[in-house]
Amino acid sequence: MPISIKPVSPDLHESLLALLIELHAFYNHPPTASPEEIRAHLRENLLQQPNLCLAVAVDESHQVLGFAALVLMHSLVDARPAHRKQCLLKELYVRSDCRGAGVGKRLMHWSADYAVRAGCARMDWNVRATNLRGISFYNSLGGQPVEERLSYRLSRQALEQLAKAEA
Repeated sequence: MPISIKPVSPDLHESLLALLIELHAFYNHPPTASPEEIRAHLRENLLQQPNLCLAVAVDESHQVLGFAALVLMHSLVDARPAHRKQCLLKELYVRSDCRGAGVGKRLMHWSADYAVRAGCARMDWNVRATNLRGISFYNSLGGQPVEERLSYRLSRQALEQLAKAEA
């Protein structure tokens, strides 16, 4: 299937919205946001972030098959010029009926090229520990788990408790 990878453009927003609705349902059983809320989030937040690149995989009929969300940043730890710029792959998602067809691989190649062109020394991302297919995919691309790091999260309730806690 011929596909192209490019930054999202206004003519693809509706197709991207359909994929974001699928992504939301993938992570939330049952879904917790309505399509209208996801549309508003896309327009009011995601498309307004100047440091966020939304790259989309598009087929010949201009349908979004997958996307990569990328953020460029500078290291707080490594100030050496050749090491200080980094790319965070915040999300990589491929439409469920397109998985295994090379869409994710094309998005990762595009993302790597984007990071290299931006002068990044590395690209980092997270994957659920239970996503064995994703882990295998990332390993096949040469990705390596960062053994010395764990991901942490505070829920809204925990954030509020910590914010109110006495130092």
